[in-house]
Amino acid sequence: MSPSRTMLDAQGIWKRFRVGDTDLEVLKGIDFKADAGEIVGLTGPSGAGKSTFLQILGGLDTPDSGTVQVAGQELTKLSEDELARFRNSQIGFVFQFHHLLPEFTALENVMMPCLIRGESLVSAAQPARELLGKIGMSSRLDHLPSELSGGEGQRVAIARALVSEPSVVLADEPTGNLDVDRSLELYEVIQTLAREFGCSFVIATHDPTLSERADRVVRMADGRIVSER
Repeated sequence: MSPSRTMLDAQGIWKRFRVGDTDLEVLKGIDFKADAGEIVGLTGPSGAGKSTFLQILGGLDTPDSGTVQVAGQELTKLSEDELARFRNSQIGFVFQFHHLLPEFTALENVMMPCLIRGESLVSAAQPARELLGKIGMSSRLDHLPSELSGGEGQRVAIARALVSEPSVVLADEPTGNLDVDRSLELYEVIQTLAREFGCSFVIATHDPTLSERADRVVRMADGRIVSER
């Protein structure tokens, strides 16, 4: 068996915010890795720093110290324009509320990262259509987000995150507004696609449906990783 490839490598991540006259330390020296095809559940109480950590992993925020590498590229060495292009191709995002563009169909929403990158409509439509087919959404391609259920909307959001075949997908409470059955269905979609695409999924969640089924569970508290299994 060939050795696993590290897709995400964060070392010594510290982050503080100025609140009034006080520096609030949110992340306190976190080291973290995720391999290709691995699903990592990120758990812990509210205020533990999970969302801030995901934002730093995805290049949406910068650490005060420490490094983040995605597919071997250190994010802090990129200019703003380079980082934007890198995120578009190498990092996917899924949030609790799917943030689909309401005026566009499911297919058009999934095409969007490709269109932003300058691909033609025809070129962007093919992988989007194929990906939606893989997750059982072929009959919903022309539906607007308002015409989709919560679970369907999240499937479309996952397809949008994966259409560029990124190295890493970061998900923040993706099942937060779904019932247990829909959460299980969504996890099965994530598991299938993580294996097929070989990308790392890091999922911040309070949902035991997700965390109990992840390949690895990392628990955060008070800005630190306190356990791992």
